[in-house]
Amino acid sequence: MARSTILLVDDESKVCELIKAYLVKDGYDVIIAADGKTAIEKAQRYKPELIILDLNLPELDGLEVCRTIRKQSNVPIIMLTARDEETDKVVGLELGADDYVTKPFSPRELAARVSAVLRRYREGLKQGGQMIAGDLRLDPEKYEATYLGQSLGLTAAEFRLLSVLTRNPGRVYTRLQLMDSAFGESYEGYERTIDAHIKNIRQKISKLASESVNPLVTVRGVGYKLEK
Repeated sequence: MARSTILLVDDESKVCELIKAYLVKDGYDVIIAADGKTAIEKAQRYKPELIILDLNLPELDGLEVCRTIRKQSNVPIIMLTARDEETDKVVGLELGADDYVTKPFSPRELAARVSAVLRRYREGLKQGGQMIAGDLRLDPEKYEATYLGQSLGLTAAEFRLLSVLTRNPGRVYTRLQLMDSAFGESYEGYERTIDAHIKNIRQKISKLASESVNPLVTVRGVGYKLEK
């Protein structure tokens, strides 16, 4: 079985070598980029299965790198950040990152996050059968979602969340229920993560909806639901 390729983007060489050692031990091939411009070039050239992306980078910062990559691919992205402010993490998630780890962290913790994100992504790919709710159509085998026949360009995390809502249209989910259903009870994110992903999905649907009403609805004080 072919080894998965991870693109590790960080300008601290010692940090990169330490993380690489843990990931190689877990059976991954690791490619390193020390700046944002090189990260984009290597993402295009090597087509990694997952990207670990530091926010503080020379040339282009991590947020700009994430924005650029998301225009080309839905590859899972884990952000590394030394910033403690929740706003920075939410911005990264809104740009399409799937998860984040705050520095300082243990390499073992990061390796576990890599394994968890890839497992969720692959499980989504294995799910058969298209799901249809009104003008929404989701194809789990291809990780593709369309609205009114046009691609939504969802990230892996966004696709999993919309899949949960599409399986049970009309049902109201709390943020915690969505988090558990889409990512598993062991997921270590926080509820604002769900808000950021839902905001992204709504915006992508709205771009295609023209005058139609957005089917992804916020139920104040409770959570979210999908209307047919």
